[in-house]
Amino acid sequence: MTKKLIFFSIVFIFFISCSEKDKKNQEKLVEEIKLTEEIKIEIPDFNEDSAYKYVYKQVQFGPRVISSKAWKECALWIKSKFDLYTEHVKIQKATTTTYDGKNHTLQNIIASFSPEKANRIALFAHWDSRHIADHDTIDVDLPILGANDGGSGVGVLIEVARQLKLNSPTVGVDIVLFDAEDYGDPDRNDANSWCLGSQHWGKNPHVSNYKANFGVLLDMVGGENATFYFEENSRVFASEQLNKVWSVAHSLGFQDFFIFSNSPAIHDDHVYVNNYAKIPTINIIEYDPLSKTGTFNKHWHTHRDNMDNICKKTLNAVGQTLLKVIYSE
Repeated sequence: MTKKLIFFSIVFIFFISCSEKDKKNQEKLVEEIKLTEEIKIEIPDFNEDSAYKYVYKQVQFGPRVISSKAWKECALWIKSKFDLYTEHVKIQKATTTTYDGKNHTLQNIIASFSPEKANRIALFAHWDSRHIADHDTIDVDLPILGANDGGSGVGVLIEVARQLKLNSPTVGVDIVLFDAEDYGDPDRNDANSWCLGSQHWGKNPHVSNYKANFGVLLDMVGGENATFYFEENSRVFASEQLNKVWSVAHSLGFQDFFIFSNSPAIHDDHVYVNNYAKIPTINIIEYDPLSKTGTFNKHWHTHRDNMDNICKKTLNAVGQTLLKVIYSE
């Protein structure tokens, strides 16, 4: 999955916890959200079994490294799934050169729901997987399956798309799956060697003058006992949306997953969505403050990122939270 450049700056020394005032405001927001449930907004039930199967299907193709056979086959499958749920599916292609000097044609996969509506939400994930296992001790030069790092976010969003087909919300929704997010320089010398698909889309959205009220990026959202913190770039670019989504999660009882506490800035696709497309976008990404990698889970960028590490409860916590956010707009 991505990410990969964690910027620990002195200005982040206050990350460890929110202030008491912040906590009181967050608790108040959670209670307000619970009270609105009395209005009886119809929120679809997220199907964790379906999301799990969608992750499994991606892994069956093998590593989805740009230009590979598995990548081509998986792209066709993802498009075919979206085609079941909306008539508005696009493949955005662009030539690109990766950090190792290789030329490719990336493919961003985009599904739009109610494109005529001006009031919109954008949902993002990356659908490629890492081309090397740079955090493993064996077969470091071989690609990984990326069940969690890539596959989990896509699985959740395909299930969200299925629900959008069954139950049309009052807002329009765009699901954008970025390519070539994880084909970055392992030495971290160039931040822009990562997130190639989102860099292109951020400068060239699928619709001219594209606007969305806000965006949510999913990255590594399927791990067992995963925890999601207030990632710093999200807090800087979209603090209001960050508080809202976390409060919705708490109102649903997912407080063990969504933590009201700060984490360092993570360089991910949302950085380019915020900087280029100017859409306030947050990142729901697993963060483990006790991890040996310094940020993420123990199977990150290793061959252990397989289906053994995908948890239906985590997929459900993220997916159900997203659905409530969408249908409450």
